[in-house]
Amino acid sequence: MQRYGMTIPLDGVPLHAQREYFEELAALGYTDLWTSEAGGTDGFTPLALASTWAPAQRLGCAIFPAYTRGPALLAMSAASLAQAAPGRFVLGVGSSSNVIVQNWNGIPFEKPYQKTRDLVRFLRRAFTGEKVSEAYETFEIKNFRLGVRLDEPPKILVAALRQGMLRLAGREGDGAILNWLSADDVKRVVPLVKESGDDKEIVARIFVCPNPDTDQVRQMARFAVNAYLNVPVYAAYHEWLGRTRSLREMWDKWSGGDRRGAAAAIPDEVVDELIVHGTPEECRAHIQRYVDNGVDTPALSIMPLGVDPRQAARDLAPTAGS
Repeated sequence: MQRYGMTIPLDGVPLHAQREYFEELAALGYTDLWTSEAGGTDGFTPLALASTWAPAQRLGCAIFPAYTRGPALLAMSAASLAQAAPGRFVLGVGSSSNVIVQNWNGIPFEKPYQKTRDLVRFLRRAFTGEKVSEAYETFEIKNFRLGVRLDEPPKILVAALRQGMLRLAGREGDGAILNWLSADDVKRVVPLVKESGDDKEIVARIFVCPNPDTDQVRQMARFAVNAYLNVPVYAAYHEWLGRTRSLREMWDKWSGGDRRGAAAAIPDEVVDELIVHGTPEECRAHIQRYVDNGVDTPALSIMPLGVDPRQAARDLAPTAGS
């Protein structure tokens, strides 16, 4: 079955008022509902609501940062949701970034690869219900036993950018969650995950705006690209992907304190590669390129750049082109 996900919740609408929207997404054919966890809602609360409001949809978060909850607390929270939605919850974890971890949460952003690896290893053991007492490289667990019994532990997907984390996602996780990459980039990163087996799932968070006004989208989307691709982990990622020449002027202006100039320096082709935009039909065709290149589950994130997000979800739905 081809999966097709949408990011929840709607921005600017209270969570208690979104039941109708969640139900509509299910009716439109979205198989998955995905949250994120940055500066808005936490990742679990919308999924808990969706577990009852959309009782057939798969639920996931891209992602829960490895640092911001203690390992035992994350295991308890994940197991609780997995028990509430048996067989329907996917746990996405990753290092996140220094901005979210250190700048916003006051936690040192140290050894991100090791921290994510250790957390995945701990969660695997915790979900079995066995007592865990182990000194990992980045933390130590003493005599923890998960009190939530699971008939089926949730899949663990690892957010991955470059080679080390991509291989970790395949070796230690059940697959990878990708972010801020083009459809063509998928062909480069997926083989690194699949070195550990073709059964590894690839989820990609894809930013979409079904607005045919190209100039409007490019002008507004540059600020989102600017905000993300100047974060050190994403800057290194796009250097590895081969965009150093295209993004050098943006990085130079940003480091010099010229935020507006940095946004203006982003080439049109970079915006067009990383943000899916155009008519709904053009957007669906672009999303299909991600699937054709190796993405199992596109998880769409609507960018409200001159469009109504709820109508955009309708326009992009699997049922819209039929």
